[in-house]
Amino acid sequence: MTLVVTALLPQGAAPLPARLADTGGGSQLITAVAPAPGSTTGRLTWWDRRAGRWFEAGSAPARFGANGLTEGATRTQGTNTTPAGLYALPYAFGIRRAPAGTEYGYRRVTRDSWWCQDNASGAYNRWVEPLPADCAPGEAEHLVTYEKQYAHALLIAFNYDRPVRGRGAGIFLHVNGKGATAGCVSVPQRAMRAILRWADPRRRPHIAIGTASGDLAVTRY
Repeated sequence: MTLVVTALLPQGAAPLPARLADTGGGSQLITAVAPAPGSTTGRLTWWDRRAGRWFEAGSAPARFGANGLTEGATRTQGTNTTPAGLYALPYAFGIRRAPAGTEYGYRRVTRDSWWCQDNASGAYNRWVEPLPADCAPGEAEHLVTYEKQYAHALLIAFNYDRPVRGRGAGIFLHVNGKGATAGCVSVPQRAMRAILRWADPRRRPHIAIGTASGDLAVTRY
């Protein structure tokens, strides 16, 4: 795993962010690219834009949903698919303390911390403390129980600003578990800590998730 590198590209080739339809307008970007829609593994790279050019800041192996990737705009909850698209990264959180140098707002997980995924709840796709009466425990993640995965994480703003019921909730960039995810993107812990030290909210980082080519090509987003 490479954490700090300079992009080495064939002569004349543009770096990946320069080939995307949109990067969110900031000067930092994360790309999470799978070889094909059904892939559960791929590559995550974080980039800096300086003097009008994109430079690779780090890279790590990534894991995706157990059923691969799907178009975020039409995703169905409970399908174990990672939503392709371009998303903001509103805040960071974790069971462990934020790595030294973290500039993102960082929320510590407690025993009262839950992520509501109940479509009938007014708190759908939101962090709640404590679990509200209208959010069934079986339709929520008790964050503290995911000791390894949620040691450190970034919220991916999929279906977040104006949640659509049934599309999905609780999509994060987090530390690897035992295998593929339920729809999140995950990386080794060392990489997750490096990303948190690198990410600067003033530079408006986003994450672009997609495939190397085809209908879900990351360059579409």
